[in-house]
Amino acid sequence: MKINQFEDIVAWQKSKVLAVEIYSQFRSLNDYGFKDQICRASVSVMNNIAEGFERRSDQDFKKFLYISKGSCGEIRSMRHLAKELNYISPEIHKNFLNKSTEISKLISGLIKSLAS
Repeated sequence: MKINQFEDIVAWQKSKVLAVEIYSQFRSLNDYGFKDQICRASVSVMNNIAEGFERRSDQDFKKFLYISKGSCGEIRSMRHLAKELNYISPEIHKNFLNKSTEISKLISGLIKSLAS
């Protein structure tokens, strides 16, 4: 299937859902530094997929996908801290882990598809 717009990319769709969940989860958190960091990382995942795709170059797209994948790792790291600080429940912790891991795998698949 040929992808014509970044909104059709499953990794982008799922990262948008995760970003909304993260923003919702931390909306009322008073630790503004933490909230800003995890929210920015979540937006970075979806925006780097979009920006890389719009450059219309496989090489550029791949570069931005790696940045996006790195932001998935940042979300996973921040969720550990959120759990330790009791900002999130174990269920939310697991949800963020599962979704960010799935998105990271989808991005890896996209990167591999560009290598061939």
